[in-house]
Amino acid sequence: MLKLIAALIALLVPTAALAEPPVWVIRDKDSTITLFGSIHILPRVQWRPKQVSEALAEAEDVWFEIPLDPASQLATSQAATRIAMMPEGQSMLALLDAPTRARLERVAKGLNLPAAYLDKLQPWMVDVALSQAFAQREGGSAAQGVESVLFAEVPRGVKVRAFETGAQQVAILSDLPRASQLATLKETLRQIEEEPGSFDDIVNQWLKADLSGMVKEALDPIKKASPAYYEALITKRNTDWVKQIKQRLAGSGDTLMVVGVGHLVGPDSVPAMLRKQGIKVEGP
Repeated sequence: MLKLIAALIALLVPTAALAEPPVWVIRDKDSTITLFGSIHILPRVQWRPKQVSEALAEAEDVWFEIPLDPASQLATSQAATRIAMMPEGQSMLALLDAPTRARLERVAKGLNLPAAYLDKLQPWMVDVALSQAFAQREGGSAAQGVESVLFAEVPRGVKVRAFETGAQQVAILSDLPRASQLATLKETLRQIEEEPGSFDDIVNQWLKADLSGMVKEALDPIKKASPAYYEALITKRNTDWVKQIKQRLAGSGDTLMVVGVGHLVGPDSVPAMLRKQGIKVEGP
């Protein structure tokens, strides 16, 4: 899971500061949809393409993956809390083989997360907790992430919409087969210990619009580690989002859509799916 989250939670290196992330645009005779791939948690950096600022200023509606208002965010947190715990009397650590358990204990200690606390969580939630703690240790902040910044700047009167609810997003993770949850957790632990520099690599690729690099670093490892995870988190959601984009395109006006960049690169991406259906998409 970490490689995918690395496409969403990344750390900037100073030498990449002048590059620009990729932007896609869909047009027909009476509407324009600008697609921007986000990174959810960032340090304080300059990342915004001029094209995104212009799209935000002209948009009649702005879309994010999930609702970002405080009430919706609280509801998402509550939904996750209700289903994040292991059943009474069961141990998450007991599900791990000895080497993976030892690695988890090392990684958790380095991130100041008590292993006893993680032991009470479902594997998918442990994966999320470790990934978020790692990003925060390296200086990342959700307040400086793409969505937080753009949501705060949506002009008054512009409608804000979402592709799915927070509860739906949580359910995608919690409904994964346990074997898939454990496979992605194991991969996350390996990456935290063995490939911490991949965060810098991915953000540089994002800033340079290096799509093939992002696919190789962010998506391919997840697809290999857990095809079921990749299908649930990427392919199925992209398919649903394409339907919603086509419905919006059937209307009129200007729209800005902001989703994790992992959904906009690769053969199963939203732009690729749209192009396969005969819809012209400008961009990389």
